[in-house]
Amino acid sequence: MIRKGIAGLLAPIAILLSTSVTGASAQDGTPAPTHPGPVYATVTDPGAKLSLQTFGRPDGKDMVFRISGSVYANIEGNSLDPAMRHGQKLFNIEGYNIRRLYRAPDTNQLYQLSREIVFYTDPADPRRVLREWKNPIDGRTYPVIPINNDTVNFGPFTITSAYAGPPLQQLHDETVWTSDIPVRTNFATTLGESFGLTGGVYAAQEMFDFSVDEREVEERTRSGVPTGAMETKISWARTSPWAPFMCLPETDVRGQLTYHARSWSLDSYGQIEPWLRAEIETGYPLYKSAPSAPGASENSWTSFYNKQLGKGVTTWAGWCAANGRA
Repeated sequence: MIRKGIAGLLAPIAILLSTSVTGASAQDGTPAPTHPGPVYATVTDPGAKLSLQTFGRPDGKDMVFRISGSVYANIEGNSLDPAMRHGQKLFNIEGYNIRRLYRAPDTNQLYQLSREIVFYTDPADPRRVLREWKNPIDGRTYPVIPINNDTVNFGPFTITSAYAGPPLQQLHDETVWTSDIPVRTNFATTLGESFGLTGGVYAAQEMFDFSVDEREVEERTRSGVPTGAMETKISWARTSPWAPFMCLPETDVRGQLTYHARSWSLDSYGQIEPWLRAEIETGYPLYKSAPSAPGASENSWTSFYNKQLGKGVTTWAGWCAANGRA
């Protein structure tokens, strides 16, 4: 989710010193060449300071955006009723994006490096992770594959004193801004796999609203380098094709998914609820930390291609045929 956008919610680069909680040199106390703080400290625009603090902590440590929401069927003309009706809640979603700000060594360029994992859960019980889902259109049961994107990276952003953030709006006691992202990717061309999409093109819309209260804005826009994660709330919505594990070809089964979720910042992985951390530590330990080096980004579809299709060893149609249980 949360991009989604983008989709999801977001970002990789080189190694922070693991022996330091602030990225400072263990020998002389000076910031490591990848520490974002010295570059962040040059920013003067309040909007830029706020938006950069949603990309990661200026002190260089990992932070988390916890994600919680629901997924609904969006079906033109309610044409699949009664098997699947328009507006039907198909899943809950529970997970997070873990991220950090990273500085290209000894430059004024910053990256957001992240991993994100979001589980599809029971529509009646958000804490019950779904392992399989019965497709009401073909009657077959398929394994549920969570959103597990390693990695989701943005940058580099060249940071100078003129670096500006998004337009800000004051609503009661909160400062808010938005990010709306239309996504169009031709997977038939880039991956050689169409996933049953019309023309092999993935088309989606990712929409984010960010909110920070006035007390936090005042505290986090002062000069210097803030520590900890900025207290931020995000509303996220995404309209996108059927998830690949659902094995519903867009070309044959008209409809989409609408994701609607909220997200909130946490200082670290350790602040995630025990039930969710238990799921991670059992099956997805990679997602306990943000990346330490840059790399290619994934979304739900390229992640499925990489991890489920063996980067093209198997086709999507072949995966569905092999994994659907009558």
